[in-house]
Amino acid sequence: MADTAAVTYFHHSGLTVTVGKTMLVFDYWRGESGALPEEMQLTNADFAGYSQILVFVSHDHEDHFDEVIYTWDYEHLPITYIVSDDLPIGKRGKRMKPGDTLNVGDVNIRAFDSTDRGVSFYVTVDGLHIFHAGDLNLWHWREESSIREITQAENAFYAAMRPIERLPIDVAMFPVDPRMGGLFDAGANHFIMAVKPRLFIPIHWQGRAEVAVNYARQGRTKYTEVLALTKPRERAVVTFRENELRIHMSALRTPAPAPEEEPDLSLDAFTPDDPFSDTDLPVKI
Repeated sequence: MADTAAVTYFHHSGLTVTVGKTMLVFDYWRGESGALPEEMQLTNADFAGYSQILVFVSHDHEDHFDEVIYTWDYEHLPITYIVSDDLPIGKRGKRMKPGDTLNVGDVNIRAFDSTDRGVSFYVTVDGLHIFHAGDLNLWHWREESSIREITQAENAFYAAMRPIERLPIDVAMFPVDPRMGGLFDAGANHFIMAVKPRLFIPIHWQGRAEVAVNYARQGRTKYTEVLALTKPRERAVVTFRENELRIHMSALRTPAPAPEEEPDLSLDAFTPDDPFSDTDLPVKI
Protein backbone atom coordinates (compact mmCIF):
# COMPACT_ATOMS: atom_id res chain seq x y z
CA MET A 1 0.00 0.00 0.00
CA ALA A 2 1.33 3.43 -0.96
CA ASP A 3 1.56 6.22 1.58
CA THR A 4 2.70 9.02 -0.74
CA ALA A 5 0.97 10.90 -3.54
CA ALA A 6 2.11 13.89 -5.60
CA VAL A 7 -0.52 16.42 -6.67
CA THR A 8 0.29 18.94 -9.42
CA TYR A 9 -1.98 21.84 -10.35
CA PHE A 10 -2.31 23.08 -13.92
CA HIS A 11 -5.38 25.28 -14.44
CA HIS A 12 -8.96 25.67 -13.17
CA SER A 13 -10.03 22.12 -12.21
CA GLY A 14 -7.14 20.39 -13.94
CA LEU A 15 -4.63 18.50 -11.82
CA THR A 16 -2.56 15.36 -11.90
CA VAL A 17 -2.18 12.94 -9.02
CA THR A 18 0.66 10.41 -9.13
CA VAL A 19 0.94 7.37 -6.91
CA GLY A 20 4.01 5.24 -7.58
CA LYS A 21 4.09 4.52 -11.32
CA THR A 22 0.46 5.54 -11.88
CA MET A 23 -0.56 9.01 -13.07
CA LEU A 24 -4.14 10.28 -12.88
CA VAL A 25 -5.04 13.34 -15.00
CA PHE A 26 -8.28 15.09 -14.01
CA ASP A 27 -10.29 17.58 -16.14
CA TYR A 28 -7.26 18.99 -17.94
CA TRP A 29 -7.99 22.33 -19.65
CA ARG A 30 -5.57 24.93 -21.00
CA GLY A 31 -8.03 27.78 -20.46
CA GLU A 32 -9.12 30.58 -22.72
CA SER A 33 -6.70 32.69 -24.76
CA GLY A 34 -3.58 30.92 -23.56
CA ALA A 35 -4.36 31.12 -19.86
CA LEU A 36 -2.03 28.18 -19.30
CA PRO A 37 1.32 29.11 -20.86
CA GLU A 38 2.64 26.66 -23.42
CA GLU A 39 5.72 25.83 -21.36
CA MET A 40 3.45 24.84 -18.44
CA GLN A 41 1.18 22.52 -20.42
CA LEU A 42 1.13 18.75 -20.15
CA THR A 43 3.04 17.00 -22.93
CA ASN A 44 4.10 13.47 -23.76
CA ALA A 45 7.34 14.13 -21.87
CA ASP A 46 5.39 14.31 -18.60
CA PHE A 47 4.25 10.72 -19.05
CA ALA A 48 7.67 9.12 -19.31
CA GLY A 49 8.31 6.46 -16.69
CA TYR A 50 4.69 5.77 -15.76
CA SER A 51 3.21 2.32 -16.30
CA GLN A 52 -0.42 3.53 -16.12
CA ILE A 53 -1.82 6.92 -17.18
CA LEU A 54 -5.54 7.48 -16.65
CA VAL A 55 -7.05 10.64 -18.15
CA PHE A 56 -10.42 11.61 -16.63
CA VAL A 57 -13.08 13.91 -18.10
CA SER A 58 -15.93 14.54 -15.66
CA HIS A 59 -18.29 16.17 -18.17
CA ASP A 60 -18.56 17.97 -21.49
CA HIS A 61 -18.28 21.61 -20.34
CA GLU A 62 -15.42 23.32 -22.14
CA ASP A 63 -13.68 24.25 -18.89
CA HIS A 64 -13.37 20.54 -17.99
CA PHE A 65 -12.77 18.97 -21.41
CA ASP A 66 -9.92 19.97 -23.71
CA GLU A 67 -9.56 18.01 -26.95
CA VAL A 68 -5.79 18.41 -26.71
CA ILE A 69 -5.84 15.29 -24.53
CA TYR A 70 -6.41 13.27 -27.71
CA THR A 71 -3.19 14.62 -29.25
CA TRP A 72 -1.10 12.85 -26.60
CA ASP A 73 0.65 9.75 -27.91
CA TYR A 74 -1.87 7.23 -26.58
CA GLU A 75 -0.91 4.67 -29.24
CA HIS A 76 2.57 4.29 -27.73
CA LEU A 77 1.99 5.37 -24.12
CA PRO A 78 -0.11 3.47 -21.53
CA ILE A 79 -2.93 6.06 -21.63
CA THR A 80 -6.55 5.15 -20.89
CA TYR A 81 -9.31 7.76 -21.15
CA ILE A 82 -12.16 7.64 -18.63
CA VAL A 83 -15.01 9.95 -19.69
CA SER A 84 -18.51 10.76 -18.53
CA ASP A 85 -21.35 9.47 -20.66
CA ASP A 86 -22.52 12.99 -21.55
CA LEU A 87 -19.52 13.47 -23.85
CA PRO A 88 -20.45 13.26 -27.53
CA ILE A 89 -20.45 9.74 -28.91
CA GLY A 90 -17.21 9.11 -30.73
CA LYS A 91 -14.94 10.71 -28.13
CA ARG A 92 -12.28 8.21 -27.15
CA GLY A 93 -12.60 6.62 -23.72
CA LYS A 94 -14.34 4.23 -21.39
CA ARG A 95 -17.67 5.88 -20.64
CA MET A 96 -19.09 6.09 -17.12
CA LYS A 97 -22.38 7.26 -15.65
CA PRO A 98 -23.28 7.70 -11.97
CA GLY A 99 -23.22 4.34 -10.23
CA ASP A 100 -20.77 2.69 -12.63
CA THR A 101 -17.64 0.88 -11.44
CA LEU A 102 -14.58 0.20 -13.58
CA ASN A 103 -11.21 -1.45 -13.10
CA VAL A 104 -8.23 -0.38 -15.20
CA GLY A 105 -5.18 -2.43 -14.31
CA ASP A 106 -4.93 -2.25 -10.54
CA VAL A 107 -6.92 1.02 -10.34
CA ASN A 108 -10.56 0.93 -9.22
CA ILE A 109 -12.85 3.75 -10.37
CA ARG A 110 -16.35 4.58 -9.18
CA ALA A 111 -18.51 7.28 -10.77
CA PHE A 112 -20.84 9.28 -8.55
CA ASP A 113 -23.46 11.87 -9.33
CA SER A 114 -22.97 15.54 -10.07
CA THR A 115 -25.26 18.50 -9.44
CA ASP A 116 -24.43 19.85 -12.88
CA ARG A 117 -23.42 17.61 -15.78
CA GLY A 118 -21.56 14.34 -15.90
CA VAL A 119 -20.04 12.61 -12.90
CA SER A 120 -17.62 12.90 -10.03
CA PHE A 121 -14.81 10.35 -9.78
CA TYR A 122 -13.65 8.23 -6.84
CA VAL A 123 -10.39 6.46 -7.62
CA THR A 124 -8.55 3.90 -5.52
CA VAL A 125 -4.93 3.30 -6.44
CA ASP A 126 -2.48 1.29 -4.33
CA GLY A 127 -4.66 1.77 -1.25
CA LEU A 128 -5.03 5.56 -1.57
CA HIS A 129 -8.45 7.08 -2.25
CA ILE A 130 -8.67 10.09 -4.59
CA PHE A 131 -11.85 12.11 -5.25
CA HIS A 132 -12.37 14.68 -8.01
CA ALA A 133 -15.74 16.42 -7.81
CA GLY A 134 -15.96 17.72 -11.38
CA ASP A 135 -18.93 20.10 -11.09
CA LEU A 136 -20.48 18.48 -8.04
CA ASN A 137 -21.26 21.40 -5.75
CA LEU A 138 -24.02 23.19 -3.88
CA TRP A 139 -24.80 25.49 -6.78
CA HIS A 140 -26.93 28.37 -5.52
CA TRP A 141 -26.94 32.14 -5.76
CA ARG A 142 -28.41 33.33 -2.46
CA GLU A 143 -28.53 36.94 -3.58
CA GLU A 144 -30.48 36.10 -6.75
CA SER A 145 -32.21 32.73 -6.43
CA SER A 146 -35.71 32.19 -5.09
CA ILE A 147 -36.29 30.18 -1.91
CA ARG A 148 -37.64 27.36 -4.03
CA GLU A 149 -34.55 27.34 -6.27
CA ILE A 150 -32.25 27.36 -3.24
CA THR A 151 -34.16 24.49 -1.65
CA GLN A 152 -34.02 22.46 -4.86
CA ALA A 153 -30.27 23.04 -5.14
CA GLU A 154 -29.72 22.00 -1.54
CA ASN A 155 -31.81 18.85 -1.87
CA ALA A 156 -30.01 17.83 -5.06
CA PHE A 157 -26.61 18.38 -3.47
CA TYR A 158 -27.38 16.51 -0.25
CA ALA A 159 -28.80 13.59 -2.27
CA ALA A 160 -25.67 13.44 -4.44
CA MET A 161 -23.45 13.61 -1.37
CA ARG A 162 -25.16 10.87 0.61
CA PRO A 163 -23.31 7.85 -0.89
CA ILE A 164 -20.01 9.74 -0.89
CA GLU A 165 -20.17 10.50 2.82
CA ARG A 166 -19.48 6.83 3.65
CA LEU A 167 -16.21 6.73 1.72
CA PRO A 168 -12.65 7.11 3.01
CA ILE A 169 -10.94 9.90 1.03
CA ASP A 170 -7.26 10.79 1.22
CA VAL A 171 -7.20 13.57 -1.41
CA ALA A 172 -10.31 15.52 -2.45
CA MET A 173 -10.52 18.17 -5.17
CA PHE A 174 -13.71 20.22 -4.87
CA PRO A 175 -15.07 23.55 -6.24
CA VAL A 176 -15.02 26.88 -4.38
CA ASP A 177 -16.55 29.10 -7.06
CA PRO A 178 -16.69 32.80 -6.04
CA ARG A 179 -19.35 33.61 -8.63
CA MET A 180 -21.95 32.29 -6.20
CA GLY A 181 -21.46 35.22 -3.84
CA GLY A 182 -21.53 35.18 -0.06
CA LEU A 183 -22.05 31.45 0.46
CA PHE A 184 -19.72 30.30 -2.33
CA ASP A 185 -18.05 27.84 0.06
CA ALA A 186 -21.21 26.19 1.43
CA GLY A 187 -20.71 23.04 -0.64
CA ALA A 188 -17.04 22.78 0.29
CA ASN A 189 -17.81 23.28 3.98
CA HIS A 190 -20.44 20.55 3.92
CA PHE A 191 -18.08 18.21 2.08
CA ILE A 192 -15.33 18.72 4.67
CA MET A 193 -17.67 18.33 7.63
CA ALA A 194 -19.54 15.30 6.25
CA VAL A 195 -16.72 13.37 4.54
CA LYS A 196 -13.64 14.48 6.50
CA PRO A 197 -11.12 13.95 3.69
CA ARG A 198 -7.54 13.95 4.88
CA LEU A 199 -6.50 16.57 2.30
CA PHE A 200 -8.85 19.00 0.54
CA ILE A 201 -7.71 21.02 -2.50
CA PRO A 202 -9.95 23.87 -3.76
CA ILE A 203 -10.59 23.95 -7.51
CA HIS A 204 -12.81 25.88 -9.96
CA TRP A 205 -12.03 29.26 -8.33
CA GLN A 206 -12.36 31.17 -11.61
CA GLY A 207 -8.84 32.55 -11.78
CA ARG A 208 -9.05 34.19 -8.34
CA ALA A 209 -6.18 32.60 -6.46
CA GLU A 210 -6.96 34.59 -3.32
CA VAL A 211 -10.24 32.67 -3.00
CA ALA A 212 -8.39 29.35 -2.77
CA VAL A 213 -5.71 30.79 -0.47
CA ASN A 214 -8.22 32.34 1.93
CA TYR A 215 -10.30 29.18 2.00
CA ALA A 216 -7.21 27.14 2.84
CA ARG A 217 -6.58 29.46 5.80
CA GLN A 218 -10.02 29.08 7.31
CA GLY A 219 -11.34 25.72 6.09
CA ARG A 220 -9.02 23.26 7.80
CA THR A 221 -10.20 21.13 10.70
CA LYS A 222 -8.58 18.59 12.98
CA TYR A 223 -9.54 15.92 10.43
CA THR A 224 -8.86 17.77 7.18
CA GLU A 225 -5.92 19.79 5.91
CA VAL A 226 -6.81 22.32 3.19
CA LEU A 227 -4.14 23.16 0.65
CA ALA A 228 -4.30 25.86 -2.05
CA LEU A 229 -2.40 25.09 -5.24
CA THR A 230 -2.65 28.21 -7.39
CA LYS A 231 0.28 28.35 -9.81
CA PRO A 232 0.69 26.20 -12.94
CA ARG A 233 2.78 23.13 -12.10
CA GLU A 234 2.77 23.92 -8.39
CA ARG A 235 3.24 20.54 -6.77
CA ALA A 236 2.60 19.02 -3.36
CA VAL A 237 4.13 15.70 -2.34
CA VAL A 238 1.93 14.34 0.44
CA THR A 239 2.83 11.54 2.82
CA PHE A 240 0.00 10.01 4.81
CA ARG A 241 0.79 8.78 8.31
CA GLU A 242 -1.71 7.30 10.73
CA ASN A 243 -2.34 10.58 12.59
CA GLU A 244 -0.80 13.25 10.39
CA LEU A 245 0.06 14.47 6.91
CA ARG A 246 3.40 15.68 5.77
CA ILE A 247 3.51 18.00 2.75
CA HIS A 248 6.46 19.16 0.71
CA MET A 249 5.79 21.95 -1.80
CA SER A 250 7.58 22.72 -5.04
CA ALA A 251 6.93 24.77 -8.17
CA LEU A 252 8.00 22.74 -11.19
CA ARG A 253 9.09 24.47 -14.40
CA THR A 254 9.90 21.26 -16.24
CA PRO A 255 8.01 17.98 -16.61
CA ALA A 256 7.91 15.99 -13.38
CA PRO A 257 9.71 12.64 -13.47
CA ALA A 258 8.04 9.56 -12.05
CA PRO A 259 8.85 9.48 -8.33
CA GLU A 260 11.77 7.21 -7.54
CA GLU A 261 12.93 8.23 -4.06
CA GLU A 262 11.34 9.20 -0.76
CA PRO A 263 10.78 12.98 -1.01
CA ASP A 264 12.09 15.56 1.43
CA LEU A 265 9.00 16.30 3.51
CA SER A 266 8.92 19.36 5.70
CA LEU A 267 5.44 20.73 6.47
CA ASP A 268 3.42 18.92 9.15
CA ALA A 269 -0.37 19.15 9.26
CA PHE A 270 -2.41 18.65 12.43
CA THR A 271 -0.70 16.64 15.16
CA PRO A 272 -2.23 15.47 18.45
CA ASP A 273 -0.93 18.50 20.40
CA ASP A 274 -2.35 21.01 17.90
CA PRO A 275 -4.41 23.72 19.72
CA PHE A 276 -7.30 23.19 17.28
CA SER A 277 -7.44 19.41 17.69
CA ASP A 278 -10.49 19.57 19.97
CA THR A 279 -12.83 20.86 17.28
CA ASP A 280 -13.98 19.65 13.88
CA LEU A 281 -15.36 23.07 12.92
CA PRO A 282 -13.56 25.17 10.29
CA VAL A 283 -11.07 27.43 12.03
CA LYS A 284 -9.26 30.60 11.08
CA ILE A 285 -5.48 30.40 11.26
